[in-house]
Amino acid sequence: MHYTRVAMMAGLFAWAGLSQADVRVEGPVEYGIFSSQYQDYQPGERVLTRSNQEIERTEQIPAKLGTKFGMRYSLAGKREGDTPLTLLYLTPGVVTPDGQRHDKFEVQQKLVVGAPQDVMAFEFTEHHEVVPGEWHFIVYQGDRKLAEQRFMVR
Repeated sequence: MHYTRVAMMAGLFAWAGLSQADVRVEGPVEYGIFSSQYQDYQPGERVLTRSNQEIERTEQIPAKLGTKFGMRYSLAGKREGDTPLTLLYLTPGVVTPDGQRHDKFEVQQKLVVGAPQDVMAFEFTEHHEVVPGEWHFIVYQGDRKLAEQRFMVR
């Protein structure tokens, strides 16, 4: 009887895992610097861009205001109400004006079923954000890693 109960529980857990959407990256992951024609960035300024903005493929990122870098990818298997994405930005240590050091930023992002592509990006909009060193971007859904990319800001 104990074996039957254990087998039923194992089957229930396996079924529960299968009932969740099998969200996965489909196709290539684009990464690098998001292109912009705008030149004279001021602190706090953000420039609105299109979702199909070109990406210059590179891991070397210039440490200057207005630089937007990250990844763009397509996710297959998205379903309404599924576990959201966790975008984890590991930084070399951003120190905000209040003196707090941030070695990571974490953002929760709902899955948008009709969106053909998803983006994880960081834009240097304040001088204190422009920190040289390794930046590591990771996309999770729950405890499953879907994508990651490392960048060297210089």
